[in-house]
Amino acid sequence: MKSNRPTEPDEGLNQVLRTWEVRAPLPPRFNERVWERIGAQERTAGSPLRGLLLGLVEVVLPRPRVAVAYLAVLLVLGVVAGTWAAQRENSRLDQSLGSRYVQSLDPYRSPAGQ
Repeated sequence: MKSNRPTEPDEGLNQVLRTWEVRAPLPPRFNERVWERIGAQERTAGSPLRGLLLGLVEVVLPRPRVAVAYLAVLLVLGVVAGTWAAQRENSRLDQSLGSRYVQSLDPYRSPAGQ
C-alpha cells in the first residue's frame, strides 16, 4: 500500500508551518466543552473488547480478499437461515393443511392437535 507522505520532507512547507500563528480567539468555554466531549466519548466507548473488534474490522475489511470472504460467509449464513426457516414454515403448513383436509372429510372429527 502506498503512503500519502512524500519520501523527502518539503522544506518550504515546514518553514511556513513554523512561522504560522493563530490570532483568532477561541470561543467562550472552549476548553470546558472539549473536556465534556472527551468525557462523553469515553463513557460511550464501551468495553475494550468492542474497541478491539472495531479496530480489527477497520484494519482487516479494507482488504478486498477478506471483504469478499466476509460477504460470502454472510451470504451462506443467510441462505442457511432462510432455508431452515422455510422448512419450519412448510412443516407447520403441511400439518395445518392435513388437519383441514381430515376435517373437511369428517366435520365432526376433532383436529389432530386438539
